[in-house]
Amino acid sequence: MSFQKQSVTVLAPAKLNLSLDVVGLLPNGYHDLDMVMQTIDLYEHITVSRSEYLDLCLPGSFVPANEKNTAYKAAVAFFQYTGLLAGAKITIRKQVPVRAGMAGGSADAAGVLVGLNELYNAGLSMSELCALGSQIGADVPFALMGGTCRVQGVGDLLKPLPPCPDCRFVVVMPSVGISTPEAFKRYDTMGSPVHPNCEEQEKAIREENLKAVCAAAGNALEYCSGAVETPAICEKLNACGAVTSLMTGSGAAVFGVFDDAEKAEHAAAVLRESYEQVYLAGPTRGGARVVASHGAKPARRRGKK
Repeated sequence: MSFQKQSVTVLAPAKLNLSLDVVGLLPNGYHDLDMVMQTIDLYEHITVSRSEYLDLCLPGSFVPANEKNTAYKAAVAFFQYTGLLAGAKITIRKQVPVRAGMAGGSADAAGVLVGLNELYNAGLSMSELCALGSQIGADVPFALMGGTCRVQGVGDLLKPLPPCPDCRFVVVMPSVGISTPEAFKRYDTMGSPVHPNCEEQEKAIREENLKAVCAAAGNALEYCSGAVETPAICEKLNACGAVTSLMTGSGAAVFGVFDDAEKAEHAAAVLRESYEQVYLAGPTRGGARVVASHGAKPARRRGKK
């Protein structure tokens, strides 16, 4: 007798940019990027259940749960690709800050793709999931792969790297978020004096040298982001013992890298005196993943009794 899963629970991690450089423009007008990206143990909690309809619910979040949401788009793309005549109820309990440069929306999309693939036993490969994800957002393929990756192009060229050297991150979300399109518009106008050496950072990761990883860190968008709180946050993190600190993605979240857990805990406590959203996290080795299945029922068998 075969059984059908009725729902699955997925954890989808946020990401940090250990480095981000803008190296040019592509023929399609998008920016050509070179980055080293890292997933962390701050997760979106996603439940995907069988349904006749497609419903999205984001309890407690101000993010619109409509057809423009990345999670909704991911479900539509999945059903179109597989041809399954089915639906899903998707509930996302958001933990990742919004407009932070931490790919919370991409994590949601990745989690939905992984969840639906498991729920309906579709058997899509990671390559197929990444191809679907790239239609939804530039960071979705990385959100599926996770771990430590060198990411180039518009986010479509991924090279898995060995795990990031052992460290702790203190992530601080300022009071105001940043629009990614606006950040790139400002870059086009202002440029940036910061161009991190992603090749050196990849080498440092392979050599398990955290000090060198931090020495090669940087974000070309930080200078022109318009995030006025970034310098003060970095100064506080560095004063608390961070090996380095920088903005992630197009902002506005800022993080410090710590080689000592006690220093990281102290820094988090200090920053919480000034900021509401402060997170203590570590690197993870994977992307969105199913952590539980629920309510299996015998599958209906068609044919002769």
